[in-house]
Amino acid sequence: MPDPVQHTAARFFLEGLHEAGIEHLFCNLGTDHVTLVDELARCEAEGRPAPNVVLCPHENVAIHMAGGYAAITGRGQGVLVHVDAGTANAAMGMHNLMRSRLPVLLMAGRAPFALHGELTGARDTYVHYVQDPFDIGSLVRPYVKWEYGLPSGVVAKEVVRRAHTVMHSDPPGPAYLTLPRETLAASHPVAAARSFPAERYGPVRSGGLSAETAAHVARELIAARQPLAVTSYLGRNPQAVGALDALARLCGIRVVEFNTAWLSIPRESPCFAGFDAGPLLAGTDLGLLLDVDVPWLPSARPREDTRWLHIDIDPVKKDFPAWGFATDLRLQADCGQALRDVHAAVLALADDAFHRRVAERMAGWEGERRARLERVAAQAADPGQRGALNPAWACAQLGRHLRPDDIVINEGIRNALNVFQQVPRSEPLSLLGGAGGGLGYSAGMALGARLARPGARVVHVEGDGGFHFSTPSSVYAVAQAYRLPILTVVLDNGGWQAVKEAVLRVHPDGAAARLNQFHARLAGGQRRFEQVAQAFGAHGERVEAPEELEGAITRCLAALDEGRAALLSITIAPI
Repeated sequence: MPDPVQHTAARFFLEGLHEAGIEHLFCNLGTDHVTLVDELARCEAEGRPAPNVVLCPHENVAIHMAGGYAAITGRGQGVLVHVDAGTANAAMGMHNLMRSRLPVLLMAGRAPFALHGELTGARDTYVHYVQDPFDIGSLVRPYVKWEYGLPSGVVAKEVVRRAHTVMHSDPPGPAYLTLPRETLAASHPVAAARSFPAERYGPVRSGGLSAETAAHVARELIAARQPLAVTSYLGRNPQAVGALDALARLCGIRVVEFNTAWLSIPRESPCFAGFDAGPLLAGTDLGLLLDVDVPWLPSARPREDTRWLHIDIDPVKKDFPAWGFATDLRLQADCGQALRDVHAAVLALADDAFHRRVAERMAGWEGERRARLERVAAQAADPGQRGALNPAWACAQLGRHLRPDDIVINEGIRNALNVFQQVPRSEPLSLLGGAGGGLGYSAGMALGARLARPGARVVHVEGDGGFHFSTPSSVYAVAQAYRLPILTVVLDNGGWQAVKEAVLRVHPDGAAARLNQFHARLAGGQRRFEQVAQAFGAHGERVEAPEELEGAITRCLAALDEGRAALLSITIAPI
């Protein structure tokens, strides 16, 4: 009998990615990917489906592009990097995606294990000896839900399906898979590589609340006199934004977003109460923690008699070794569905007296709301001076030029609050922040968001420190190669304000404060960040005086509309 038709493991693997719904591979390739590269070319030549390849000159851009795509669509993509070196470069992004609970499949090749040419793909170059660590997975193990090495092409499709299922199951997060070169090159009979359909092997999703639990929460809300909700990433589910606003209006709940990772309530809602729960804690008798990791900092202290109900996709915070926020009820659920369940229960239980109390309570907020908006406006009233623009004013000018459906990604760090306060956002998925601690994420995420939503204008705001971390030449190379116009706004204060402020919080009267030496400024001449973007065909401008900003913003947005990326560097008050 003739030998059965055989294909390489690389082909089975690519078919598995396609069957799982992986649309894009954000790649930084190396010697370990030779058979995958060959099979991708074969797919193109033969018209077979395969994921779209997006080449990224640095892994930092690749991993954050996948994150931005997942943040907008909810669909995790593939990132393909080179052995341990590529994994190490992607590790900071894996931290950010883990903290943001974003699905991604990071795949790294493995240095060949065959030493003497015994197998196809055996070692044939110097780096194959030095890129073979004892434990490659340890580079990202703190930041993954699942880790595996592909043992054979026979199980390639099953392994991909398993990774896809785990990374999308609640709470979602990254997965890591290594791909030995000889394994990818080996051939197997076609009949040996089964497919694993999503309807039988798909992810597990959290649901809402039982009728009894929803009624319990509803009764607590009906009895509350000053309820408060604190959230951060509820808006990762766009439908949850309207659900929160509806319940807040029904029950008279003030809502605070702390360290916003996604917009969770429209800014024009009468229930939106800003970005700091601290001033409201003393008056709160019932609090809701809704999809939030850190609701306030230790300097803010809630009352001992306040009851806290925690509804979260991840209420245990299993990846936080220590957490420290006491709650009286902890419920793992999809917040969007859970809030709709509670809303229905409140409508069934509430009487006219409750609705009158809510109306009176909300009417009493108007003075505080007006005062908060006046403070925000006052912060942006002074434009500053040449060489030291007021960042609040600059952000307000930017905000006036943006449309409701534009996507804003905030990496302002010490100026993050200026972005949140001065750039109005209300549409779901129109504002993203960062849940992790690794800088340099917003540019890659902006590229991923633009890929996910081709018709949108995507703007990301970062400091000069974040610009350095973002591997900017890679950012604008990708923007140019794939026609992904994004607007980068750099708030340039000449250094790392966060470092200076951290020292002063701990050592306000120390030697660093006395000498004004915080090792947080880059000395030397003027930095022309816009020229980095210009080197890759992007529009670039630097603004040093208030009267220059209006025209610069207009020209940068016009460049986006023409299909070109743009960078606007704004010189703000130095640290």
